[in-house]
Amino acid sequence: MVVCGDDGLAHRLAAELRGVYGEQVTLVVPPTGRRVRQPVVGRARAASAALLDRVNAAVGRVGSSAPEPTGGSRIVEAAELSEAVLAEAGVERAAALALVYDDDEANIRAALTARRLNPRLRLVLRLYNRRLGQHIEELLDQAAALASGNGTETDASTTVLSDADTAAPALAATALAGTSKVVQTDGLLLRAVERQPPRAGEVADPGLCTLALLSATSNDPAGADGSESSGEQAPQLLPDAAAVAAATGRGTVVLEQVSYSGPPLPPSRTAVPPFASLFSRRLRWSLAGLVGCVVALAVALTVVTGDHPLHATYETLLDLFAINEPALNRSTGRQVLQLLSGLVGLLLLPVLLAAVLEALGTFRSASALRKPPRGLGGHVVLLGLGKIGTRVLTRLRELHIPVVCVEADPEARGMATARRLRVPVVLGDVTQEGVLEAAKIHRAHALLALTSADTTNLEAVLYARSLRADLRVVLRLYDDDFATAVYRTLRAAHPHALTRSRSVSHLAAPAFAGAMMGRQILGAIPVERRVLLFAAVEVGGLPQLEGRTVGEAFRAGAWRILALDTDAPGERRQDLAENSAGDDDAGRPPASGLVWDLPDTYVLRSEDRVVLAATRRGLAELLGRRSTRERTRV
Repeated sequence: MVVCGDDGLAHRLAAELRGVYGEQVTLVVPPTGRRVRQPVVGRARAASAALLDRVNAAVGRVGSSAPEPTGGSRIVEAAELSEAVLAEAGVERAAALALVYDDDEANIRAALTARRLNPRLRLVLRLYNRRLGQHIEELLDQAAALASGNGTETDASTTVLSDADTAAPALAATALAGTSKVVQTDGLLLRAVERQPPRAGEVADPGLCTLALLSATSNDPAGADGSESSGEQAPQLLPDAAAVAAATGRGTVVLEQVSYSGPPLPPSRTAVPPFASLFSRRLRWSLAGLVGCVVALAVALTVVTGDHPLHATYETLLDLFAINEPALNRSTGRQVLQLLSGLVGLLLLPVLLAAVLEALGTFRSASALRKPPRGLGGHVVLLGLGKIGTRVLTRLRELHIPVVCVEADPEARGMATARRLRVPVVLGDVTQEGVLEAAKIHRAHALLALTSADTTNLEAVLYARSLRADLRVVLRLYDDDFATAVYRTLRAAHPHALTRSRSVSHLAAPAFAGAMMGRQILGAIPVERRVLLFAAVEVGGLPQLEGRTVGEAFRAGAWRILALDTDAPGERRQDLAENSAGDDDAGRPPASGLVWDLPDTYVLRSEDRVVLAATRRGLAELLGRRSTRERTRV
């Protein structure tokens, strides 16, 4: 395996491939002088070092939650990923290549070169532009098919992923009710919910199935929650029924909802603001005062001249706009009223000009940025509209969750998305006083701190907690050690408030590693400091699944079948329909897309395609390639 990158995702991906799948990895990184400091154990960034020391002193020793990212991997340093560098890294003999640079153009250029060097190579690209990624994926797959020939079977494939898209569902899930986690892809939504241990005499609702048992220290605010070294205290993924029944006093993660069809996004065209918002309160009072003066003058003219009220009002308006003849030969009262009407007309001109300017300004601001409306509450405050924040904002709007964004840069990449989705945005630095108050943080449901600076996210969360101690907060932190220490400290200080600290590379690496192994990873759900993967796999060629019933195929702590995909290939739907009609006792489900309530008696066939939940090591065991020694022998 060859991994090329310039940030923490490359190092964590290399660790995932070597530690979980047992692969030989060659890591291509920039030279030491130009390399970005990586998020490895015991190597926090300088900006957070002092705070990390204080956190560690207050809480205690921090358990290591990740292996050494590059331990045992071959490292090649190169400023640019040229053809010679790819050849030195062994791309011509490699099984898979991951290009995870934070530059779409560099990844595409290297992918085109690598496909020419090795048409059988499995490619995984990190691209932010999803539309371009689809075209590149089709182009590279077509090139691989032509190079291999029509009759040659090849495992070459191209997978385009985005770390933002991979991590966004897990980050956005914390804004849902409870402590939900979701995995979403192409309209499919898997939702997992954390549930507290039942009280004495209560029976816990198992949901559709139990995905995990939370760590035994989850109720201890200062406990090493979910660390890999917790032993029996660690979270237990995919337990069997006996383990669930015996785990008294431990929270669970259950599958509660497995499909979601969110409402359509708001139209991109600008909505017409309400009439009352066109003018300020002071301007409305001024207009009301002038109207009152006109009415008073019309009544006075009716009394003085004895004219009909409508005719008196008409003459008053003529005097007001200075288009009536002078009342030279009229009574003194009529002349005085004409002078007063002219004076009111002079006062009316600046008021009308102000009304026009305010209306134009309101329409202009309505097409640019919205302000948080009065009385807003129960919303999510999202800090940062960068690459990650933009994807999370889109996920939240798909779930129809009200959002208020805070961004310091008016030219940030997510500002256009916020305008299109009609999301209120507060422009300002979150570290300055009054910015979070403008986002109505005191009435918010949750705070998502997703800026690119760890200290900014931490400062915003601490200030928000000083305003509301029970506020649900989620931090995007670059360093995993730092994230663990901050999580434990905030939970110890505020045990009754939900706190989550997440590293994007920690959430995205399993999906990238699964794609390099040729797996269709639908997504990942974090369970404390561990990860549960969801994948769609073909049953054919897997002796652990083929010919077995769903109940027999389940392996506790490794994998569990959740659903059967009856849509592809096209012949499968017809076969399933025939089997369902002719052999109801075999537990064959009807052919209706994804079937989630599979009976344990259903026998898995080679042409079936299933959706399963698995641990990283379980997926590696179930679908992993042959060991390195065996491949070398062949």
